[in-house]
Amino acid sequence: MSATLCSALQGAAVASYRCRVVEHYWVNRRYKYIRLASDAPLARITRPGQFYQLRCPVTEAEQPFLLRPMSVYGAGPEDGRIEFLYSVTGAGTRAMAGLQDGGQLDIVGPLGNTFTFDPAFKRILMVARGVGLATMAPLIQQAAGAGVAISAVMSARAPDDLMEKEFLRGANAGVHRVFDADGSSSVESVEVLLRRMIDTQRPDAVYTCGSHRLLMLLQRVLADYPEVRGEVAMEQRMACGMGVCLSCVRLFDCDGDKQFLRVCREGPVFSIRDVVGEVEFG
Repeated sequence: MSATLCSALQGAAVASYRCRVVEHYWVNRRYKYIRLASDAPLARITRPGQFYQLRCPVTEAEQPFLLRPMSVYGAGPEDGRIEFLYSVTGAGTRAMAGLQDGGQLDIVGPLGNTFTFDPAFKRILMVARGVGLATMAPLIQQAAGAGVAISAVMSARAPDDLMEKEFLRGANAGVHRVFDADGSSSVESVEVLLRRMIDTQRPDAVYTCGSHRLLMLLQRVLADYPEVRGEVAMEQRMACGMGVCLSCVRLFDCDGDKQFLRVCREGPVFSIRDVVGEVEFG
């Protein structure tokens, strides 16, 4: 079994935190940014790839029941600050979108494992689409802080949906942009691009999140590059977020041993090579 699948929950014990909304605004027509403040040292106990369960508010128009799992977009620089970038799509996020500065939001976490990252890496390659960029943004900052070179393939429906500035947050990276609008995001085109980048740049690791199509493509491509680590942060519908309800179980092949693993508990970060079958992405 891969080291990622064997890793336990990171950092401090899971707890519930009442947070204050410090900033909350639209990034574009589909995504909102929210920054929260807590008396707890959230920035110190949270690692790239982990997530929290958010208790979305109940309003007259929306009555969300389950907590909403949301990947951490950023933490710090103050100990109590944590950030999320989210797509407004359902009852929970629609209710959350109405929170005003100074309002309160309860969150539970940190949950899940983390990306495998070695400061001795020379280069990493990020393959991101949609809200998956929020999950990998903390890893970008970790790599930049360690002086590791960063390459990125960013995929979106159209240029207005790309959110490159929000992904990099000032980090220096070589970015290749592909879009549905002009066909450059097709599997065939992206495969040619990825193989050329891996051949010429020789990244130590490849990371992805946010697209089942890109995950399956990377699984095929990385089969020809066994020396390159590949990890995916899987986005999955879940209820409890702690491994009890088993609503997020998926099938993995860990060195020939097929296992059903919980995305919330054994993940959300897994080896790209271990994923089997259909995966539901938000």
